[in-house]
Amino acid sequence: MMAKIFCIANQKGGVGKTTTAINLSAGLVALKQRVLLVDLDPQGNATMGSGVDKHQLEHSVYQVLIGHSSIIKSKYPSESGGYDVIPANRNLAGAEIELVDFKNRESILRDALQIVADDYDFILIDCPPALSLLTLNGLCAANGVIVPMQCEYFALEGLSDLVNSIKQVHANLNPDLKIIGLLRVMFDPRTALQQQVSGQLIQHFGDKVFKTIIPRNVRLAEAPSYGIPGVVFDKSSRGAKAYVEFGKEMVERIKSI
Repeated sequence: MMAKIFCIANQKGGVGKTTTAINLSAGLVALKQRVLLVDLDPQGNATMGSGVDKHQLEHSVYQVLIGHSSIIKSKYPSESGGYDVIPANRNLAGAEIELVDFKNRESILRDALQIVADDYDFILIDCPPALSLLTLNGLCAANGVIVPMQCEYFALEGLSDLVNSIKQVHANLNPDLKIIGLLRVMFDPRTALQQQVSGQLIQHFGDKVFKTIIPRNVRLAEAPSYGIPGVVFDKSSRGAKAYVEFGKEMVERIKSI
């Protein structure tokens, strides 16, 4: 069975995309799923947060995109998370310019992932916070998009931009692409505004809003500095438990996709 490929995307920065990518990967592994995490962000935070040193890479997603390496050569095990990583570092920032002259520049990642699609149950792609050529590669490769978002006023504005971008990619480049769901992250139930925005999301998007809510959690924030997913770093923390629950919800949701 071929892997389900999901982009974790939001054009707004600082909304917990990478935290979600790392912890969903580890949460799915805890549920006996085989997972590959692709880091498409030049900052390389998903790489470091998975315990792979971005400064010591022989191969990375950059070489895959420019055709100098294969996915198989470029994957590293996350010892702490139990999944595989296609890592990224600063070199990836240059790929934007280099890819402009490539013929099928939006679909390079999709083609590269086909080789390993049978080896995994899930392939998760951590996208940079902009609709760049890198994000486009992620969106073209994916079956669907998971949108992590904070329940704040400006988040709703950014969301409409992202929905429009996904519609354009769906119409022009990837007819399989759809929003799988919106994940409420860094949630503080004591804040009236967050409750209000959460209610508006459910009103607008209905069952596209995941039932699982990820709370604001210090242990999740501490984990990346140790190169360990929060789900493994402190299994008993509220954040870790929430991501394992989210993993279960994802496994259920893909049955209907």
